[in-house]
Amino acid sequence: MARILLADDDMAIRDLVRRALEADGHSVEATEDGAEALERLARGRDRFDLIVTDVQMPALDGISLAEQALKLDPGLRILLMSGYADALQRASSFKAAKLGTILKPFTLDQIRALVRTTLS
Repeated sequence: MARILLADDDMAIRDLVRRALEADGHSVEATEDGAEALERLARGRDRFDLIVTDVQMPALDGISLAEQALKLDPGLRILLMSGYADALQRASSFKAAKLGTILKPFTLDQIRALVRTTLS
């Protein structure tokens, strides 16, 4: 299955999403903010198929993380999560090969289905 980098500053959401995606057979590395996620990407030791990130986080928000990540790997797939619809509107200018967005709150079935779609 896929290697997924998950970034969300809300520990409860991060753990729920991580467990759901791991139950689907994915390998998930979870970080608590965009800066930590970008650091893992920049190290280049691991190749990720998908970044699942909250939009609003301290240190480096999800939009900035996605922009920087796409500079490192233009083919990377991105899935943005947010509790604010207007925050997801900022993503409309992305040139990602595959971009998904999901509005919080969501069900685990919804995020799992969107991950499958974004990866396909």
